[in-house]
Amino acid sequence: MERALRKLASQLNSFDEASLMDLWEKYAHKTDEFEPTREWEESALIFSLIQALRWKNQLFNHNWAESEQANMHSMPPQAAFDIVEKKSDAQTASNAGSGEAKAAPKLAKVLPFRPRKSD
Repeated sequence: MERALRKLASQLNSFDEASLMDLWEKYAHKTDEFEPTREWEESALIFSLIQALRWKNQLFNHNWAESEQANMHSMPPQAAFDIVEKKSDAQTASNAGSGEAKAAPKLAKVLPFRPRKSD
């Protein structure tokens, strides 16, 4: 049983979330319209699998962002400054002729862990 579940998880993990999200509305609608049929049960499972992959990706991104922030805080202050300084130097070189002000580099992006507005 566990081997079969691991195989399903592996297959699901190989799918592209964006492609699956194209099917989200279809299976949300099918699941919302309850019928005591095998087709409804399978639709509900498909909808759950799409949601599971989406949740896994959000959780992964959340944990990864937290670990990146923890890594930045665990660096000695000079090392953290060096990373920012190197990025700033590259930005300075690219903006030298344009007269643009030097923007602060983004070190990490934290993705929200919440449902979409349309959910």
